[in-house]
Amino acid sequence: MAIVLLRELLDIDELGLLLLVGRDADDRVLDRAIRAVPTIDLADPGRFLTGGELVLTELAWWREDGDAEGFVRILARAGVTALAAGEAAHGFVPDDLVRTCRRHGLPLVAVKPETSFTTVTEHVLRRLPGRHDGALAAVVERHRQLLTDCSAPDSVLELLQRSLGLDVRVLSATGRQIAGARPPLHAKTAMALAGRYLAARRASEAAPHRVTVGDRLYSLVPVSAAAGPSAAAELGDWLLVVEADTPTWPATDLELLDRIVELVTDARSAHERAKVALNDLARQFLDLLHGTVPPEEIPVRLSSTAQAIISQKYTWQRCQFVVAEGEWNETRPIPAAALRVLLEEALIQTDCPMPVSREDVAATVDGEQAVLFVLVPEPPGDGLPEPALDSAALQRRLAAVLARWLGPTGSVSIGVSPPVGAPGNARRALEQARTALRVAADGPERVTVRGPDELTSHILTLLPLIPAETRQAFAARLLGPLRDYDSRHQTDLLATLETFLECDASWTACAAELHLHVNSLRHRIARIEQLTGRDLARLETKLDFLAALRAGVR
Repeated sequence: MAIVLLRELLDIDELGLLLLVGRDADDRVLDRAIRAVPTIDLADPGRFLTGGELVLTELAWWREDGDAEGFVRILARAGVTALAAGEAAHGFVPDDLVRTCRRHGLPLVAVKPETSFTTVTEHVLRRLPGRHDGALAAVVERHRQLLTDCSAPDSVLELLQRSLGLDVRVLSATGRQIAGARPPLHAKTAMALAGRYLAARRASEAAPHRVTVGDRLYSLVPVSAAAGPSAAAELGDWLLVVEADTPTWPATDLELLDRIVELVTDARSAHERAKVALNDLARQFLDLLHGTVPPEEIPVRLSSTAQAIISQKYTWQRCQFVVAEGEWNETRPIPAAALRVLLEEALIQTDCPMPVSREDVAATVDGEQAVLFVLVPEPPGDGLPEPALDSAALQRRLAAVLARWLGPTGSVSIGVSPPVGAPGNARRALEQARTALRVAADGPERVTVRGPDELTSHILTLLPLIPAETRQAFAARLLGPLRDYDSRHQTDLLATLETFLECDASWTACAAELHLHVNSLRHRIARIEQLTGRDLARLETKLDFLAALRAGVR
C-alpha cells in the first residue's frame, strides 16, 4: 500500500505545519505513515477511524480545558498517525490539547489559519502514485460521514477542482451558487442552467440532464429536497452542475460522482432542518397578525418561538413582508408550498447592496398564498435611503428562471411591503403587501413583483384615465380641510404632506428637508390625520394623498 510519511508533510514549506508534540521523541515518530486524511469535528470520532490517519480538526468540539481528554484518548487508541489542529477557529492551539496529546503520546501539528485543510489533503493525495479515483471517492465518503450539520461541502468540491481539474458546483433552483468551484458561474449562465433544469424536471426527463449554454456542455444532477414530482419538490431542489459529459464517464468516475451527490444530499438535509425553527416563527407570527393580540404584545409572544430561542433575539426585528400566489392557468393555482420554497431561496442574496442570508428569511403559507418575513437592516440615518428589498431585481431573477417552468399559461405574482420598524405597523404592512400583490396580478408580465414604489407608479399611470372633473372633486374633498386650515392659521400642512410623501414617508429625511425637529414633524402629521380623518401609516392613504396632490388642486 502506498504511504506518505509525517516527516515528508512537515518538510513542505508551503504548508508551514508546526510540530507541537513529538519533537522530543525519537525519529520513529516522524516516520509514521499517513494513509488517510479525514477532517473530524465530532466529539466522538472513534467509529470512523481505522488507524494511520492524519486527523484534521477545526476544534469545533473544544470549548474549555478538559474537553481534549476524551477526543485525544479515542484517537490514540485507534492508532492514528497524528492530529493536525487548525488555528483559524480560536486563533491558537489550546494548551489543554497540547498537554493531553503529550500525555497520550500523540503527535500534534498546528495548521496556520492561511493553510486550508484542502491543501493539506491534496499534498497527501499527490504523493500517492497514479490517479486514485477510488481513493478520492473514499475521501469524499469520509467527509460525508464526518461533516457536521452546519458544514458545507465546499472543501471536498475544492479538492476535486484542484486535484482533478473537475469543476463541480451546487446551485439552487433559482441559480444561486451554494457551494463549489470558484469563481462562480456568470449570473446569466447560472439562471439559464436553473431554468433548463426546472423545465427538464417538470417534463420528467431522466437525469443527468445534458445542457449546453454557449459553447459549454454541462451535466445537471438533481439533489432533491423531497421525493416525488411535486412543484414544491422541484423548486426546492439543489442541482449539482458538472462542466463535463458525465454519462460518458468510466465507472470509477461515476462512483466518485455518486459520493459527491450523497455528500451534497446530506448538506441539503441539514439545510432543511435549519429552516424548521424559522418557519415555526413565520407560522406563529402570521397567526398573531390574524388574531386580536395587541401589537405591543407581538414581540413578547414571538420570544417563545424556537427561532427566538436559537437566535437570542427577543425584541422586534425590522422586516418586510412578501406575499405571493400563482396559477398554472385560470382555474388551477400553483401550490402555495411551492411558492414558499421558491421565494425562500430567491430572496437570499449575498452580492447586492442589501445582503439577505438564509437566516433572515422565515416563510409559511396562508391559503393559496405564500407569506414570507424578511429581516432588513435598520435605517442608517443622515438622510440616506432606508435599506429595503429590490423588487425589480427579484422580478428579473425569477422571470429568467421560471419562464420554461411556468409553461405558456402560468404566472406568478408577488407583493412586497415597505419595511416595518415597529410591531404596531405589522398588520398594516401585511395588508400593504397584499395590496401590492393585487396590483401585481393585473400586470402584463408572467412573473410580476410589485413593491411600494411600483404601487405609486401604478396609481400615477392610471390617474390621467380618470375624467378631470372627477380628479378635481376627489382632490378637493381630500385636501380641502388642509388648504382651509393653512389659510386660517398661516400654517404649511399641505406643503408638509407633499414633502413627507416625496421623502417616502421617512421621518428623518422629511424633517431634514423641512429643517424641523422630528417631533415637530410628527405633530404636523398628526394634525393632518386629524383634519382629514385618514391614517398616513396606511399605504392606501399615502396613495390617495399622492393622487390628490398630482391632480393639481391645491
